[in-house]
Amino acid sequence: MTLMKDFGQMDQPNILWIFIEDMNDWMGCYGQTVVPTPNIDRLSHSGMRFDRAYMPAGVCSPSRSAVITGMYQTTIGAHHHRSSRSNFRGQNQGNYDAIHLPESVLTIPERFRQAGYYTFIEGKTDYNFVFRSEDLYNHNNGKMGFKGARSGSDWSGCPEGKAFFGQIHLTGGKQFGNPNLERVTDLSKVEVPPYYPDHPIIRDEIALHYDCVSHTDNEVGQILSRLDEDDLLNNTIIFLFSDHGMRLPRHKQFIYQGGHKVPLIVADMKSSAPDCVKPNTVRTDLVSGIDISATSLALANIEMPEQMEGNNLLAEDFQPRQFVVAAKDRCDYTIDRIRAIRTQKYGYLKNFMTDRPYMQPQYRDGSNYMTLLHQMHANGELNETQSAFWDVKRPVEELYDLEKDPHETINLADDPNYSSVLSEHRRILNNWIEESNDQGQYPESDIGLRCVLNRWGDKCINPEYAMLRKR
Repeated sequence: MTLMKDFGQMDQPNILWIFIEDMNDWMGCYGQTVVPTPNIDRLSHSGMRFDRAYMPAGVCSPSRSAVITGMYQTTIGAHHHRSSRSNFRGQNQGNYDAIHLPESVLTIPERFRQAGYYTFIEGKTDYNFVFRSEDLYNHNNGKMGFKGARSGSDWSGCPEGKAFFGQIHLTGGKQFGNPNLERVTDLSKVEVPPYYPDHPIIRDEIALHYDCVSHTDNEVGQILSRLDEDDLLNNTIIFLFSDHGMRLPRHKQFIYQGGHKVPLIVADMKSSAPDCVKPNTVRTDLVSGIDISATSLALANIEMPEQMEGNNLLAEDFQPRQFVVAAKDRCDYTIDRIRAIRTQKYGYLKNFMTDRPYMQPQYRDGSNYMTLLHQMHANGELNETQSAFWDVKRPVEELYDLEKDPHETINLADDPNYSSVLSEHRRILNNWIEESNDQGQYPESDIGLRCVLNRWGDKCINPEYAMLRKR
């Protein structure tokens, strides 16, 4: 293939996001030994691995909305999962109270296009705001996964002489539905976190996630091989990251570490990479998913707008974040509001709706592992640590020592020895809510909730829906 041959000589680098769904950082370069991940490890060795990267949400569409703008989803009003959609999976939901970005806020692909880049996406564009795909992408293939860069898909549609900005979305932790997924994980090597019972069903679910990691690594290898074949590898900077954690409870849809701590690798495969992307480098400073956007623009020499809340991780004058923030709001039909602050040593969560259990009705309820956990809790078979997540009510505040308690099982909020730490984290969160004008402090519109009600029907059991039904 000769179409792209001159790319390797261009001054502007190609920027490629390998955006993985539902995946924790359970990879060799992050210290796991359960399944080999040679291709992801290769990226890590060729660039920078960030060990404390956190997405601003624990579920896909708010997370994607934040990353694609470089702004917190709570700032731009895109914090509720699956918003601004009059149609969803072929079903008309009614007239949604559509969310429009301010005119000054452009998406990252739009900024790359303005700078002369060719832009493409292979995968989801589930952003919680109204947009026109043709404004963002020269090529949009909504089907997940790498297609092999042929027939105009991926970078193969890029005209000669142009650099590209591309997004390839891999199914990642959602490969559990793939009948061809190879089961490679040795169950005896699986470690079950203390907040789950060590039961064969739970053990198998965790093993399944490792199988998904192995499958994803193979897909990453295919992408790298194809870039090499097309003589593009030496001029392509690769970002590899996920939108949030795996599908087990306390992970996906939640903002404990398992829910929003993600892998993040920035790799420049050139033998003479720029000084800012040093090979085989490990960063332990706190990173937010919105920093991916700012860093991508900087590597392409594209000016970062003033309102963008992300930081260029490679800036000469880089100042590490003192904290990162995450938010949980409505997920599908379940209305909630949780905010999390993570500092270097502590994790702080505030539950704004303490009258509602953590495990409100949600899409996982029909799975074998959720059925098991519900049954074990009802039968009194969960220990104190495991049953805390199934309580009818939640505490207003949670505080965890992440060094001593990385699984976040010992709530220190009521411990007088940590009163000053609690006060400081409470102050950080309150200031952030005020300064960013966190939109979660305002109720979702009746029009928006009516749309959710039209889509999900009897699954909508929160009191907000009951009020709508009476009108």
